[in-house]
Amino acid sequence: MTETLTPSRGSDTTRPIRVLIAEDEANLGMILEHFMTARGFAVTMVRNGRAALDLLIAEAFDVALLDIVMPELDGLEVLRLVREQPMPPEIIVITGNGTIETAITALKLGAYDFLSKPYRMAEIDALVRRAWEKRILTRDNALLHSRLKRAAASPRFLTHYAPLGAVLSLIERVAPSGSPVLVMGDSGTGKDLIARMLHEHGGHPDGPFVDLNCAAIADGLLETELFGVEKGAFPGADQRKVGIIELAGGGTLYLDNIGDLDLKLQGKLLRALETGSFYRVGGTQKVQVNVRVVSSTTQDLSRMAASGAFREDLLHRINTIRVALPPLRERLVDVPLLAQHFLTQFGGVQAPTLSTDALSTLERYRWPGNVRELRNVIERAVLLAIDGHVSAHDLPLGADVGAGARATPSVTLTLLELERRHIADVLERSGWHQGRAADMLGISPKTLYRKIREFGFHRPTS
Repeated sequence: MTETLTPSRGSDTTRPIRVLIAEDEANLGMILEHFMTARGFAVTMVRNGRAALDLLIAEAFDVALLDIVMPELDGLEVLRLVREQPMPPEIIVITGNGTIETAITALKLGAYDFLSKPYRMAEIDALVRRAWEKRILTRDNALLHSRLKRAAASPRFLTHYAPLGAVLSLIERVAPSGSPVLVMGDSGTGKDLIARMLHEHGGHPDGPFVDLNCAAIADGLLETELFGVEKGAFPGADQRKVGIIELAGGGTLYLDNIGDLDLKLQGKLLRALETGSFYRVGGTQKVQVNVRVVSSTTQDLSRMAASGAFREDLLHRINTIRVALPPLRERLVDVPLLAQHFLTQFGGVQAPTLSTDALSTLERYRWPGNVRELRNVIERAVLLAIDGHVSAHDLPLGADVGAGARATPSVTLTLLELERRHIADVLERSGWHQGRAADMLGISPKTLYRKIREFGFHRPTS
């Protein structure tokens, strides 16, 4: 029996709804807290507006119930300040002496709804659940826009190196075919980028692109990550979980470090790829899936197959097209091109320039970490640049500069100070738009807010 696949809303719909209650009347607050906890909500109670604001900014709540009249800050002021944050919770305003004017003010400030005391507990329950559903829809919509934005910026490889140019021409030819591709190369050479290029130029660019680093997940968890699990399959499996093969249906499945799969999983993966179907762990219904597989490795899979560490039949299956990426030390002609690209990426319109000695140092270096290392070096150099100028002193390359060259002493900074400078620079470049700055830093808005407080940053007044 086959099963029709339907989109999954994700795990957020199964965890308890996180609710903050800000109520200065102790007895009423206690009754409300006990009622909502009994109804399955994860409840946090505070007694004043300042505590409510601090928690709502520092932690992720789904819904907040705010009394208007509270010590330190009233509910409307808390509402106004919280709504300025990226992805704020839905807020329900409660008051004991509500008026039409107050309700209109609350709704204009972005409240989900307005309640007057006395209220029925069942009314609170239903209202919180509806507010949470709206938040889930808002979040999913934001994720969709984010994915569309990323898709609009098609991945590209920058190179003047002729052999790599030939590889990229091969990618353009084979991408529409849907054939399995194995990408080989050292860490940091751009295997992930090749996988995304294959997807973007393939036959289903609007389909999902799902990646799994086989070396980053414990062996005991990899099977459920790949194939999913049915509810009750083993102790702790309280719900069905869809695996990444299923999630990638109609798109591309990218298996990074495929050589780290154990032999048992290699066999199950082979069967799934050959038949286009599989069973979830503990399942009895066959799941049909059509997916394009791109794999990558830093290892010699042919040698592993010869020694019995990798299945030869799986290697044949994923190796229809083989792509080998050269290390950066073999394409030093690309170092100036890539360095300038990363300077612009991290420095924007006011990107610093590379001095002659800095460029010479970059070209002599052997780049054991390849393009990823060059990117990190340039990012640090942008932070340390003085007067828009990157010198060799700003490049933390140490003693690994090529033969015949002496290392240029670099400025020594603690990781904490480097982090502080980087966050300050990104905040300035984003105009102190905390949502945009968090995206640029690759962290959540809550984490950025905490860092701002830890480092004592203050928004410029002008």
